[in-house]
Amino acid sequence: MSNIYDLYRQPLTLLTDLYQITMAYAYWKTGTADKEAVYHLFYRKAPFGGQGAIACGLQYIIDFVGNLTVSESDTDYLGTLVGADKKPLFDKQFLDYLRSLQFSCSIDAVPEGTPVFAQEPIVRVRGPLIQCQLLETAFLNIINFQTLIATKAARIKEAAGDRPMIEYGLRRAHGFDGGISGSRAAYIGGADGTSNVLAGKLFGIPVFGTHAHSWVMSFDDELEAFNKYAEAMPNNCVFLVDTYDTLRGVDHAIEVAHKLEETGHKLMGIRLDSGDLAYLSIEARKKLDDAGLKHVRIMASNDLDEHIISNLNLQGAQIDSYGVGTKLITAFDQPALGGVYKLGAIRNAGEKWQYKIKLSEQQAKISNPGVLQVRRFSVDGSYIADAIYDDESELGSEVVVVDPVDPTRRKIIPVGTAGVDLLQPVFTNGKYVYNAPTLQETKKHCLTETLKFHPSIRRLLNPHRYPAGLELSLQELKTQLVLEARGLPV
Repeated sequence: MSNIYDLYRQPLTLLTDLYQITMAYAYWKTGTADKEAVYHLFYRKAPFGGQGAIACGLQYIIDFVGNLTVSESDTDYLGTLVGADKKPLFDKQFLDYLRSLQFSCSIDAVPEGTPVFAQEPIVRVRGPLIQCQLLETAFLNIINFQTLIATKAARIKEAAGDRPMIEYGLRRAHGFDGGISGSRAAYIGGADGTSNVLAGKLFGIPVFGTHAHSWVMSFDDELEAFNKYAEAMPNNCVFLVDTYDTLRGVDHAIEVAHKLEETGHKLMGIRLDSGDLAYLSIEARKKLDDAGLKHVRIMASNDLDEHIISNLNLQGAQIDSYGVGTKLITAFDQPALGGVYKLGAIRNAGEKWQYKIKLSEQQAKISNPGVLQVRRFSVDGSYIADAIYDDESELGSEVVVVDPVDPTRRKIIPVGTAGVDLLQPVFTNGKYVYNAPTLQETKKHCLTETLKFHPSIRRLLNPHRYPAGLELSLQELKTQLVLEARGLPV
C-alpha cells in the first residue's frame, strides 16, 4: 500500500499547532519532558444524528509516526520564531534536542473500519510526555476527518443497500489531501469505488467514470455525441442523458445502444444528473425495457446523500447505482467530527499513576481518567454493549456499564458474556508491532462489524441508543475525582 509520503516526499513533523511546540519547550525547560503520560483520542458526540462513527485514519497515523523525524530545516525554521520581546522563542539547545528525539511511545488503536461510540478511545498514546504532546494535532487532523468521511459513507451505503455507491467528490473536496484521504475513507465506510484516479493508483480502489456534459455540448447534437463516444470507447459506455432533455436523451442512448450491439458491444448504462430522479428513472426504465435493453443500468447523481437516497427508494425509483459527491466528500451536513485528545494519567518513573481529569460545566466535556481500554460484549454474534474501563485494573465478573452523560442509565452485562478489547497494539515502545490489513480487508471488516449491531441502532432516523459507557468502578473513580477537584466532600 502506498502512503502519504509518496505524495509529500518529506516528514510532516511540523504539521502541528505552535502551542504543541511551545508546551514541549516548557516541558523541556521545567524538567518534566520525560514524565510518562497517557493520552486518549476520542469524540464526544456522534456525527450526523447517528449513534456511532466508523474509526478511520490509522494507516495514515502509522505512516506519520514511521517517518517522524525533526529535520535540520525544521529546526532552522523554528529558530526564526520570536517572542513578544523579539528574542528567539526557543533555545538552540532545545532545537538540538528535538533533532535528536527518538520516538519511543506505545500506541494502541481501534482497527480501521470498526464502529466506535462517544467517549470511547480510538487511539491511546503512552510514553514520554513531550512526545505524546507533539503527536496531538496531527493525530486529530487525521482521525477527525477520515472518521467523519467513513461514517458518512457508511450511512449513505446503508441507504443505498445492495445498489453500488460510487464516490464522485474529488472536484468538491477540501484540497488535494481532502480528496485523496477522503476517497480512501469513503471506500472503507462503504463506497464501492471512486472517480479519483490517484486514489485508485495509491490505494487500489476501483475507479469509475465515462463522460461529462461538456462532451455532449462539444458536438452539434446529443445523438452525434453519443455515437462518437461509442466509437471511441465501446467498452465503457454510460451516457449522461440530461444535457438538454432527459427522456429524449434516453431515446438517443437507446438508438446508440442498438448500434453498439451490432459491433458486439453493449451499452452499460445511462446517468441521470438532474431533475426529478424518481420520475425520470421510472420512465427511463420503461423505455429501456421496451427497447429490449433490460441489462442497461440506470445511475443517478446530483447532490445525493443518505436522506435523498432513502426517499428515492421509498418512491420506487428505478435506480441501480448512485454517484455521491459533494455531500459525502465534504461531510456536507456536519463539516467536523469534534474529536479531542485528552490526558488521562501521568507519573514519574517508578511511581504510581496520577489519574487526571478535565472539568467542565458540560457533563459531556468532563474527561475520563485512567489508562483506558474498551471491551465490546456480544451475545450470539450480536453486539450488546461497550464498557470503557481502566486497563490497570481487572474487570469484575459482572460488568455494569454506566452512560457517561446520564449516570442513571446503566446496563448489566451477565457473568460469562463474551467480550473483546478494541484497542490493539500498533507501536510498543516506539517499535511497530501491528499487522495492518489490506484496504479491501478493512472495508470488509467495516461491513461485517456494522452488521453485528441491531438494525435499530444502524437506522438513519432516530436510532436506538446503544449502551456504551464507563464501567461502574471507573465511573465511581471519575465522580470522586470531580468532587475532589471542585472541593466538595467525597
